[in-house]
Amino acid sequence: MNIAAKRGWCFLISAILLIPGIVFLIIAPGLNPGIDFTGGSTMTVKFADPTEQQAIRTSLESLNVSDATVQNFGENTFFIRTKELSESEKDDLLSKLEIEVSPNGYDVLSFDIVSPLVAQETIVAAFWALFAASIGIFFYVWWAFRNIPKPFRYGTAAIIALLHDAGVIIGIFAILGVVADVEVNTMFLIALLTVIGYSVNDTIVVFDRVRENIISAPNRSLEANVNLSIGETIGRSINTSLTLLLTLMALMLFGGPTLKSFLLVLIIGVLVGTYSSIAVATQIVVAWEKQDFPKIFSKITRRRLPASE
Repeated sequence: MNIAAKRGWCFLISAILLIPGIVFLIIAPGLNPGIDFTGGSTMTVKFADPTEQQAIRTSLESLNVSDATVQNFGENTFFIRTKELSESEKDDLLSKLEIEVSPNGYDVLSFDIVSPLVAQETIVAAFWALFAASIGIFFYVWWAFRNIPKPFRYGTAAIIALLHDAGVIIGIFAILGVVADVEVNTMFLIALLTVIGYSVNDTIVVFDRVRENIISAPNRSLEANVNLSIGETIGRSINTSLTLLLTLMALMLFGGPTLKSFLLVLIIGVLVGTYSSIAVATQIVVAWEKQDFPKIFSKITRRRLPASE
């Protein structure tokens, strides 16, 4: 298995995965923000009659409140998040629920307006969390691989693979936002950070085997050590990913609608993370060692020079 020799194809596949999403982010409206990011209303309601989440959702949809989040807090108590409601809209919504869901009445335990500013603060906090995690991962990998030549390359490759995975997921959701009106919310951010952790872990497992092979056979070329390491770890990576995917798909089939976007991010992330640990992170290290990137830049420059003359 000589994956390193086909690293150009690996990078081409990554470009194919990334470019459509980037185009949709730039040209199209981009990500479709949910209530968590645009602001909205939240209420906690206790119904006198036993009811189900789906019955509440059906009533809300009849009022054109189709993007609502409904969570069961137990004892006929539900947390409902909707677009921002005026006082009259809130009264209409509750009257509708009383007629269709709980004829014996209800009790509004709380009602709040979620400001878009809070959502913006959540996005900024997630960005800084990702930035801090990236810096920490870089220095950790650099330190952990200090016994082999050029350890900083492994830290850099791990961060690039991390950004690659995040970019693919964000791009896919940008496309889905336009094509299927799929929204992103705080669960999307949580899932994205979870996927990043999984991806980095998978990458470090492969890198760790590369390190062991370099230490045991320092005279063997880096490309040969990378190929050997991929062959030794690919079975473990695929088996782990398949097991996790089966669990996630079962949850997708039988879980509630509020979990679907969260689970979709995880499913895409597991697939992309497994791919990037084998075909992106390790291949960046090999390409760096072989000076592939300066060669490509030099070829592009030489082609442009005659055209400019």
